[in-house]
Amino acid sequence: MPVSWWEADEGLRIVNCGGGAFHDPGTAQRFVDSLGGTADAAREGAAAEGRSGIDRRQVRFGGRLFDVTSFPGRLAGDGRGGVSGLAVDISALERGRHGYAAFTDFADFAPAAAFIRDAHGRYLWANHAYAHLYGTTPDAVIGSSVTDVDAPEDVATFQTLDRQVLSSGKPVRHTIGYHRPDGSPGRAVGHRFPVAEGGQTCVAGIYIDITDYTLALSRRRAAEEDLQALSEHSGLPCALLSPGGRIRRVSASAAELLRVHVPDLLGRPAHRYLAPADDLAGLRHAWRDLVNRRWRRFQTSAVFLDARGDEWRARVLLTAVSGGSRRARGVWAVLPHHTLPHPPLPPLTAAQLRILTLLSAGHGNNEIAASLRLSRQTLDYHLARLRELLAAPTRLALVSRAYVLGILDPQAWPPRSAVGCRPAGPC
Repeated sequence: MPVSWWEADEGLRIVNCGGGAFHDPGTAQRFVDSLGGTADAAREGAAAEGRSGIDRRQVRFGGRLFDVTSFPGRLAGDGRGGVSGLAVDISALERGRHGYAAFTDFADFAPAAAFIRDAHGRYLWANHAYAHLYGTTPDAVIGSSVTDVDAPEDVATFQTLDRQVLSSGKPVRHTIGYHRPDGSPGRAVGHRFPVAEGGQTCVAGIYIDITDYTLALSRRRAAEEDLQALSEHSGLPCALLSPGGRIRRVSASAAELLRVHVPDLLGRPAHRYLAPADDLAGLRHAWRDLVNRRWRRFQTSAVFLDARGDEWRARVLLTAVSGGSRRARGVWAVLPHHTLPHPPLPPLTAAQLRILTLLSAGHGNNEIAASLRLSRQTLDYHLARLRELLAAPTRLALVSRAYVLGILDPQAWPPRSAVGCRPAGPC
């Protein structure tokens, strides 16, 4: 129980005690000893004529706070020859006061804007975040009316919401618009709810300003719409890939090249549409560098396989989409140039690729043989084999087919093979 009592003789030695705090005489004795001047004052007051000798104060003992009343005399005696007292444990009340003060500080400096208004629209309380929305201080808001603080075009809406809460007695969650001090529009989301304050029912509100968040979403939505329009209407084959290489978004022109419908591509691993005979080691290495943001852009060429089994080579520009983490959020793959579809070709040897590049540069057979240190018979064999593989009856047709099929890079001079990859731009 929160109340304890004691009786002490003339020497302040415990004679009797009881209550929750004094479960034994020893504890009661230590408590009385800790009072010091309190007990002495009560005993001296008994000798002073016209004075009751009662002393009252708050004392800490054993980690708790007590309201102590000491007076002369024994509780069951004749009021002489000793000191008695009562101690009331008020620790719970102290914690409550401190807790309320802590809550008040929390509410005053919380990032969410909060206010309390009476039924007439007068501000009874507002925290710093609420006052900041209007470019002022809480002291300037408290005591003023909603018509003094809020913009004229907002007052009617806010008064209607207040009446709705007061009449229904229920909280309301909504998103509202308001005007900032500079006249710019703002957005906030939160609750209005009834509270009892000073014996009357008032309206309280807690809101979070989402103006900047809404603006950022609007800009992002506009950027996504622009990007969607660019990917769909430019005719450029492109796709957005996840860090794991799955297709998140793909343009209609890219789906047309692969001869697959757009919905059938979404969520599929992109490597399924690469020719298995193509050398992908360099592309895999570049992909890891892009995803880990060591490179921002990478340019290569790759052989793709469509739904009919035909192959075509394309120049591929890969660009990492940066995010808040160390890894990219995704990778855009754009195909600025691609060849005609054709049945799969057997892989060409390094010597055959070199012969094609020299041939396309206009070199004669003797020059090519000398450059590669081949005999004329060996060179003639390679040329015959290339005409057979590429279905080209003449030297001119052989060079043309090499470009059409993407074996040679159409944007390079001197001629060079399109096979291989290289970084593009700053890494």
